[in-house]
Amino acid sequence: MTTYVALLRGINVGGKHSLPMQTLRDILAALGCEDAKTYIQSGNAVFSFESDVKELAVEITAAIEREVGFAPSVQVFTCDEFQSILDANPFPGAVAEPKSLHIAFLAETPSAPDLAAIAALQSATEESHLMDGAFFLHAPDGIGRSKLAAKVDKCLGVETTGRNWRSATRIAALAATIIS
Repeated sequence: MTTYVALLRGINVGGKHSLPMQTLRDILAALGCEDAKTYIQSGNAVFSFESDVKELAVEITAAIEREVGFAPSVQVFTCDEFQSILDANPFPGAVAEPKSLHIAFLAETPSAPDLAAIAALQSATEESHLMDGAFFLHAPDGIGRSKLAAKVDKCLGVETTGRNWRSATRIAALAATIIS
């Protein structure tokens, strides 16, 4: 069995696109995932799975659509892949303010990221770094004020799903409870 992390994009606590985490855990169990656990109400799950996961993200999306009527984007990483992204944090000083450090997990490798647009949108206080699998953004003035945060997908040319450092490290810790 391998431990995986699934990140869902566009899950809201209430209103449109609400997905109770118990429903997500039930969907994962029905797809053959074991030990499914979720972190907060925004679409973060960890689980064990022994089959090939290449199609699992598509299957999770389809199952959610059947169950609750909308199809969120889902990214699935092995626990090791997820942890490797966290370990590669280019802004270690930013972890002291974990809500200011954000990771946009990439659905695929960007073929032609618009680095000039990223530089133009980035404020004087922000730092960003594109790496394999993720785009890191340190926004000390707040993510809500960041022009870059709102346009990351467009600049990179790929879909992303973002988590702040606190959430990402807690998801990794939750995944570690399945491994041990």
